[in-house]
Amino acid sequence: MLTSLSIRDVVLIETLDLEFGPGLGVLTGETGAGKSILLDALGLALGARAESGLVRQGQPQAVVTVSFELPSGHAARALLAENGLDSALGEPLVIRRIVKADGGSRATVNDQSASVGLLRDLGAFLVEIHGQHDDRGLLNPRGHRALLDSYGNIDTGAAERAFRGWREAEEKLAQAREELELAARDREYLEHSVAELKKLAPQPGEEEELAGLRANMQKGARLAEDIGAASELLQGAEGGLSLLRQAARRLDRIAGEHDKLGEALAAIDRAVIEASEAEDRLGEAAEALAYDPARLEEAETRLFDLRALARKHRVEADQLAPLTEELSAKLAAIEAGDQGLASLEKAVIDSRAAYDAAAAELSMLRAAAAARLDAAVASELAPLKLDAAKFRTTIERLDEPQWTAKGRDRVEFEISTNPGAPFAPLVKIASGGELSRFILALKVALAERGGATTMIFDEIDRGVGGAVASAIGERLHRLADGAQLLVVTHSPQVAARGRQHLLIEKSHDGLVTRTSVQALDEGKRREEIARMLSGAEVTDEARAQATRLLEAA
Repeated sequence: MLTSLSIRDVVLIETLDLEFGPGLGVLTGETGAGKSILLDALGLALGARAESGLVRQGQPQAVVTVSFELPSGHAARALLAENGLDSALGEPLVIRRIVKADGGSRATVNDQSASVGLLRDLGAFLVEIHGQHDDRGLLNPRGHRALLDSYGNIDTGAAERAFRGWREAEEKLAQAREELELAARDREYLEHSVAELKKLAPQPGEEEELAGLRANMQKGARLAEDIGAASELLQGAEGGLSLLRQAARRLDRIAGEHDKLGEALAAIDRAVIEASEAEDRLGEAAEALAYDPARLEEAETRLFDLRALARKHRVEADQLAPLTEELSAKLAAIEAGDQGLASLEKAVIDSRAAYDAAAAELSMLRAAAAARLDAAVASELAPLKLDAAKFRTTIERLDEPQWTAKGRDRVEFEISTNPGAPFAPLVKIASGGELSRFILALKVALAERGGATTMIFDEIDRGVGGAVASAIGERLHRLADGAQLLVVTHSPQVAARGRQHLLIEKSHDGLVTRTSVQALDEGKRREEIARMLSGAEVTDEARAQATRLLEAA
């Protein structure tokens, strides 16, 4: 809901601060008083083009500030969050637009810098303006399908799910076809590569194992002579280990004769143990480094083959085993491709059929809802002096590339303003007050307030009076129940329906012309409605009629 509008130095307005409430608010005043300036100022805050001509003469800048109260789940809050702007719950949304006399402008939202584009996007959620130049809201055919669905309580969930399933099936089929096409072009290469890899049969970790074996055998060939000589020195009949054992046997017979002899025997025993350990280690080394020319050649050939094949496929040798599986799978996919494609093609056909059924159901429900809506709008036209007009909701089937999760229907509201005249889009036929009355008829029939927080009707009663004006006022009052409507009006019947009445006046002090706005109490309101009834000279009869209008409202 729009709660306040503050204007500084905009055209004829020097300083103006207005507060608004829920329900129906009316703005009245003599022609030329400046009612359009208020709408221009509000439009400026909501992203309209900034022109230096809006700045009051002699002033450096014009400033417009608007405040809105928004519920927690309002779409405007989500839009602010998407753009990284703060919007605390319970706090008003404050938009400020400053226009310099040189034509430059800047904007803020809750005291944070914002683009004019963001203001326009916010404006679409906050305010709906219907007037002579309106080309948004109900006049935009892109929103007619959603309005009809809302009117008919039509649930599009089944179609949305079916559409997603259909599209996913198509994507899988397209991907499979692309993969098979690419793989088929490489079939000869795959067959040769898989045969070559399987013949070699590389194993994970094999390169490291062969390289270690080759290194050990090469090392063994170099160290064999020294290892053999060392073993001979330890193990021979005259080797060190044999001599130590002989010495130990001799000392063992006399060790008890003296302490030192016992210590000497113990030392020799330890030496025998260490020498035996050395003998074992030498044997193990000789076995590990055993040099077998045939085995070395075999290991080197295998190692060179592995590395050559890895270079050919531009992978590490350890990746040859996984590569064998990968290329084998691709080859198998080619060979089994037709069967896989057939399964995916069936999935597409089945999911398309599911979408067709869901979309057909939507079309049927929309046709029924359209008939009810057409009748509801028709019942509203005659009281609004549109009795010669006809309204219809057209539903056309879209071409397949235009089908969406919401179905395959294009919905558009059309009218014929005179008997025998062809039907055409609302925006192309109606104009001025007639256009606004059509919008009002649609709004009342739809019982829908759109996504905007506030609705504004500009001179909806132009060119009508009496019973038609009363009908307009009654419908505006009904539409404002639980919402906020602002109406710029010349009709006393409409003005009398307002919950809030603002009078727009223009004054001239001989030097400067100014526009001012005042909120009217009951007495002043009666006087303004009487003026609207009688003209420049307010009569007692006009005052009495104004009282009757207010009491009836």
